[in-house]
Amino acid sequence: MTFAQLSLFLVRLLAGTGVFLVGVHMLTANIEQLATGKIKELFGRTADKRLVNVGIGAAATALIQSSGVTTVLIVGFVNVGVVDLYQAAAMIMGANIGTTVTAQIAALSAFPVTTYIQVLVFVGMMMAMACKRESAKKTGSILAGLGLIFIGLELMSNVMKADRAGIQGLFQVVTHPVLLFLLGIFLTALVQSSSATTSVIIAMSVAGLTIGTGGNEVLYIILGTNIGSCVTALMSSATAGTNARRAGLIHLMFNSLGAGLFFLLLALWPSFMEVTFRQWFSAPATQIAMFHTFFNVTCTILFLPLCGGFVRVSELLIRDKAPETAPTFLDERMLSSASLAISLLDKELVRLSDTAMEAFRTGYRSFAKKDRDLVAPTQELIDQANTISQTMTDYLIRLSAQSKLADERSISDLHSNLGDIMRIAEIADNLTKYAQRSIDKGLDFSETVRGDLDGMVGRVEDLYALTKRAVLDKDVSLLPQIDRVEDDIDALRRRLIDSHIQRLDRGECRPGSSGVFINLVSNLERLGDHLTYIAHTIQ
Repeated sequence: MTFAQLSLFLVRLLAGTGVFLVGVHMLTANIEQLATGKIKELFGRTADKRLVNVGIGAAATALIQSSGVTTVLIVGFVNVGVVDLYQAAAMIMGANIGTTVTAQIAALSAFPVTTYIQVLVFVGMMMAMACKRESAKKTGSILAGLGLIFIGLELMSNVMKADRAGIQGLFQVVTHPVLLFLLGIFLTALVQSSSATTSVIIAMSVAGLTIGTGGNEVLYIILGTNIGSCVTALMSSATAGTNARRAGLIHLMFNSLGAGLFFLLLALWPSFMEVTFRQWFSAPATQIAMFHTFFNVTCTILFLPLCGGFVRVSELLIRDKAPETAPTFLDERMLSSASLAISLLDKELVRLSDTAMEAFRTGYRSFAKKDRDLVAPTQELIDQANTISQTMTDYLIRLSAQSKLADERSISDLHSNLGDIMRIAEIADNLTKYAQRSIDKGLDFSETVRGDLDGMVGRVEDLYALTKRAVLDKDVSLLPQIDRVEDDIDALRRRLIDSHIQRLDRGECRPGSSGVFINLVSNLERLGDHLTYIAHTIQ
């Protein structure tokens, strides 16, 4: 093959590969956006049972057609504490199984029926351009992406068929298992997709090309792709927390150990391919795809009982460090999946509300005990709440810029809830001012008054507990109970102010205490209102 022929071959091959990758991107990106609710539901079912977590990882990857995306999501969930390392290890094993679905789809290109699948590009683009509903447009893009995958595979196969004689000579030169293994790692790390590398190998087999002598050589490349696929997770976890980096390391350890064991098996059994998959399946493309699935399923069966060992090794290699930043549920990896990002924002919102309520409690203790030393801790909690609120606001703005119209209601509610929670922090600040005024002016309140105030604060705490449950569980059945407690707080405000006025008339209270008392009771009533507003956003 001359230099000109080789150059033309490479240009055509890269063109076919480009079409294939565009198809994979369209398929993955649009399925991910359509299926974020399902993905959220899947990850919401995490459990201590390892097989369940394997199923979650496999189902999520099969759903969005990308183990890289799934693994990045898993790393993100570990980073924010939604799943632990033991669950993540099993999910990663499942993701490796799920990613073999792409190879199985690519293997279909060996059969004539796939020619008709290519018409999906036209059908899908017509849907994307003609339909008004966002879901229909996404479905059209998914169909178009699927069609482009098969067009890309056919282009690659046709290029290889046209120059089969010259190309076969090139591929027969490299027969050393280690070189083939490293080639699989390098190519996959380069394109960050084991599915893409495997699909190119499958396209070669459809064109009638063989690697090396046609024995186990092609399988060494497939083994290498499984290690190369770890690059995405490692890059994603590099700047994340300690546990997220451990999850990326577990992915690498699992794939490397499995590939190493199979490497030895193939080296010791040179006729493995000949006596197994070549006997069981007639099409070379199917043989490669089936080996890919067999490898990942076998490794999962072998290593699933060893999840604890992988976790312990990762903890030994990556030591705990003092946190450099404040803990947060928010993770930039989730911004591409609005539903998942919103679920993390809900958790962060509860963390913010807990901080604001703790500031309120500390501020109230400062007032009740006339303790000036509690003013500074209250202010520290208020500052923490302000920092969390600013981080959430920035995250919401970035999410809103790339979210769908259907998510805007949830994003708007989160903005509204942020405002209500920060009003709680402002009330906590007011309480510290009432405490200092009471101390400076020597204001005293009777045991009866303090008991009444404690009772009203107790009802506020009841309301917060109900609101927190309602928001976390999206339980609208709690709203009538929340409204009743809020009505009780309103009634307590009226009763406490009326009682205070009566005590003033009887000369039992100093007039100078009126401003502090009435403002304090009104602030407690306002706090109840803000909690009720938050609760009703779940409707």
